[in-house]
Amino acid sequence: MIRRIWHGWTSAEDADTYEALLKTEIFPGILAKQVRGFRRIELLRRPLGDEVEFVTIMWFDSMDAVKAFAGEDYETAYVPAKAREILARYDARSQHYELREHQESPGGEARRAPS
Repeated sequence: MIRRIWHGWTSAEDADTYEALLKTEIFPGILAKQVRGFRRIELLRRPLGDEVEFVTIMWFDSMDAVKAFAGEDYETAYVPAKAREILARYDARSQHYELREHQESPGGEARRAPS
């Protein structure tokens, strides 16, 4: 399994607008592509003074699946024009990590974060 990680930052004033864009347009657009080997996308958010940092983590079965999503220059970040208009700054390149170990707490179950 491969995790594709990307960071973007907005002003505090634009954070809710950007999050709504991700949830209503960008993520559904990614899912609609139905890329073989793409499993899920997660959104993380944290305040940093006057800015808000966003992290996306995409789960893929393999690097071939990542390339099917992003192309041969697979490290290039996927940042649609609407997102660029809101973001104060963002990673131009995504990082990719191979999952080497996964353990879960006994009896623990996955839970969806509140909207």
